[in-house]
Amino acid sequence: MYDAVADPYCYDGTTVLKNIPSLRTQAELDAFEAISTATRANAPLPAGHFSVKQYQAIHRHLFQDVYKWAGRYRTVRLGKDGSAFCYPDHIAPEMTKLFADLKAKRYLGLRSADAFASAAAEFLATLNAIHPFREGNGRTQTSFLALIADHAGHPLDLNRLERDPFLAAMVVSFKEDITPLAEQIRLLIA
Repeated sequence: MYDAVADPYCYDGTTVLKNIPSLRTQAELDAFEAISTATRANAPLPAGHFSVKQYQAIHRHLFQDVYKWAGRYRTVRLGKDGSAFCYPDHIAPEMTKLFADLKAKRYLGLRSADAFASAAAEFLATLNAIHPFREGNGRTQTSFLALIADHAGHPLDLNRLERDPFLAAMVVSFKEDITPLAEQIRLLIA
């Protein structure tokens, strides 16, 4: 569960995010969100040039049936396990900076599989620290990473993704050690 204070995204007196079908329990929302986003993930993702706008469009695509704010940056401070994510007023400039760096690095192309995994881990760790959306950051990150990997000539087999080790690597990357995350990404390269 995320740590948020006075969260206007949630129904009053709960930690359940306001959602399009008005589901009021976390279990119902989790089930609906899982089915809805899995269905959307199987459809073609929005095309683009690996830009901030494409990234937002992917979030909107995946979560459009669940949240009215899909694709829009969060407006509340957010943290997890005692670590704070980027403050809302810094999200847009940090995203612009990160995606300009991605472009300067040729979208991580022209690299060996190992070098790609390391560069992708660095990008993903920074993107996760920004955490631009109120919910759905991980699924959006994974979808976007798969697009970048395909473009770079290192397609990912997401069926190999083991949730717990990958999440543990993401947590460690937040503390600036990207090695485990690079190893997890390398395991996904087909």
